[in-house]
Amino acid sequence: MRKTLLLLTLGLLPLLSFAQGCITIFSEDGDRFFLVLNGVQQNTAAQTNVHVDGLMNDYYSAKVIFEDKTKGELSKNVPVKDAGSGQFADMTFKIKKTKDGELKMRFFSSTPVPVAYNPPPDMYVVHYGQPAPQAAAPANTVTQTTSYSTTTTSAQPGMSVNVGAGGMNMNVNVGDAANSMRMNVNVNDPNAAQATSTTTTTTTTSTSYSTTSSSTDVNSGYSAAPAQQAAPAGCGYPMDWQSFNDAKKSISGATFEDTKLSTAKTILSSNCVSTDQVIAICKLFTYEQSKLDFAKFAYSKTTDPGNYFKVGNVFTYDASKTELNSFISGN
Repeated sequence: MRKTLLLLTLGLLPLLSFAQGCITIFSEDGDRFFLVLNGVQQNTAAQTNVHVDGLMNDYYSAKVIFEDKTKGELSKNVPVKDAGSGQFADMTFKIKKTKDGELKMRFFSSTPVPVAYNPPPDMYVVHYGQPAPQAAAPANTVTQTTSYSTTTTSAQPGMSVNVGAGGMNMNVNVGDAANSMRMNVNVNDPNAAQATSTTTTTTTTSTSYSTTSSSTDVNSGYSAAPAQQAAPAGCGYPMDWQSFNDAKKSISGATFEDTKLSTAKTILSSNCVSTDQVIAICKLFTYEQSKLDFAKFAYSKTTDPGNYFKVGNVFTYDASKTELNSFISGN
């Protein structure tokens, strides 16, 4: 019974490890800050971009404390699940100035949690619940020198192995009488109390070589915003979690299909959406034509057009997928 439970537990561990999300917060203007999640400070040195993984709650209370005290602080409950799919995601939030000059933290993008995350060289990564990385320090270079020695000796061709009571001494001589090539390999036991050795008078030339390897200890701080998919003009970031849920309720609450479609278009006339949010809205429609009509309308309001090919999965018929693809490509 214990073995069965152990096997079941080990089998579930990979599944449990994926039930985690990530949060990335970056400053559009390069303002350095400290990030606090649920009362726990994540970075010990002020950064402009902080990525935290290993998040298992649906929401976290995030506080941004700017290094420049005159800029104050920002507080926001940030979601860790994508609004469209309801799955844990890598949620990105951007700190930017409004038209009035105020600093605000806004939802920027939602992408699937990477299985093997490979951060850019300037990304500051924190694993939630573990000690934060130490503050950046001057790089220290450690040099290690390894010496090698080769020995050339004149001896007759042959091989001899001498084993003493206190250790072992092995001599291998490979000779070529015509070319006078010699190789001598000695293996000694340094821990032996005594060793029996055979002395041979030879003419020996030794040459030593040294190789030097260096390793540099560099702290990985992050100072630049992550590369993002280019968005259509006017669409900097999609609707936030709460606004999008309210929008879905308004659309699904309509009685008639035409009313649902007009409501969805009205909402997008003043908002932008991600590809996953478009997919979620398409699933609220009953008819194929309504889905296609909305998918065409929403394309110009999408923040990640490079992912728009995924919208084709909501259609039942290949003809609808072909029509949408033609619309996107302008054919």
